[in-house]
Amino acid sequence: MIQLQVTPETSLADTPVKIHVCGLAPAQLVTLQASLTDERGVQFQARAFYYADEAGEVDVEQAAAVGGDYVGVWPMGLFWFLKPEKLFYRLMRRDVMSGPFCIQLDLFDSCQPFPSPQVVPLATCTLERWYVSPGVERVPIKEGRVRGALFLPPGPGPFPGVIDMFGGAGGLIEFRAGLLASQGFAVLALAFFAYDDLPRVLVEMDMEYFEEAADLLLKHPKVRGPGLGVIGVSKGAEVTLAMAAFLKQVVAAVWINGMSFLYGNPLRYRGVHIPHIPYCPEKMLITETGALDNYHVFKDPRDPAHVAAAIPVEKAQAEVLFVVGEADRNFNSKLFAELAIERMKSHGKKNYTLLSYPGAGHLIEPPGSPLCSISGIRGSPRPVHWGGEPEAHAKAQEHSWQEILKFLKRHLGPTSNM
Repeated sequence: MIQLQVTPETSLADTPVKIHVCGLAPAQLVTLQASLTDERGVQFQARAFYYADEAGEVDVEQAAAVGGDYVGVWPMGLFWFLKPEKLFYRLMRRDVMSGPFCIQLDLFDSCQPFPSPQVVPLATCTLERWYVSPGVERVPIKEGRVRGALFLPPGPGPFPGVIDMFGGAGGLIEFRAGLLASQGFAVLALAFFAYDDLPRVLVEMDMEYFEEAADLLLKHPKVRGPGLGVIGVSKGAEVTLAMAAFLKQVVAAVWINGMSFLYGNPLRYRGVHIPHIPYCPEKMLITETGALDNYHVFKDPRDPAHVAAAIPVEKAQAEVLFVVGEADRNFNSKLFAELAIERMKSHGKKNYTLLSYPGAGHLIEPPGSPLCSISGIRGSPRPVHWGGEPEAHAKAQEHSWQEILKFLKRHLGPTSNM
């Protein structure tokens, strides 16, 4: 009897699963296919072809895919290589509390590049991929000027606190906060524009807003101080670095593919004003796919005329983890990380760590997320090119996520009291 087994069938989205097939004929060629439909009704699929071993089994942890969406040994390949049926869609859980992504796994006989509804699978199963573990609580935040959502692990705490931010699309994105809370952190998913009654566009980086958010998190009875962590990607990483430089509350900062100079928006904080470098929209390119390539929109920060726009990262007392995708097409994040580290070194600072990944793109996310190299974004007239190569990006996400978790636990303290 042919059996398709997935262990565990219910898990967090960043957790590996084991896929095993038995009951096949020796050397039988089969297709494994993963399918899910997101909250917008867009279907994502991945498929790979495998030969059964002499015992008539396929163990995806050890067997090499011989074709499909990837080749070689990729235990989580059916998740990492999911592709949308429509161009330029990003797989992202928007309402993490409403339930999991349900992924259907089908096993087909022989090579089935595009199985039709008339093709009956040899075996099938459904698994759940959650972005919050049981007992995690989501609390909407609308206090003072601060807007966002607080994710609290189950139990009395206190838990180490983290502020989580995303980038230039604005709004509130919560899936990473849910996963971090599932690891034992109290996480404030923080919006800073284009959400609720916040400004629709980002005019300036008001550090007093982020200081208010830090104080709000630290005063919560389930949050363990005295310091907190911050994690951000893209524009959120720019904010993260500025928070590390100016706010004493921040003791650990994770910067993912951001900038170390102010672009598009000046910074203000208690009488301090840092000017910004204006964008060069005339250098925007349109790729053959019709997507925007913004790589050259950002003026060279090494120009002496722009030195005043540098974030004074040498002031940071926090430990800073720089996570770089070297194939980032949004901007040269590797250069920005190197310039920040060079500035820290020149002031005798050693409170930095660099993780740099060849082939990884802009959107480095937890490992349950497939590569999104192009997607639409709020406020952009066309989809935006993020870059990245599927295999290298998948490995970067797997490695960097574990390093981020270790970094936060090392500098914020243990999470074992959840």
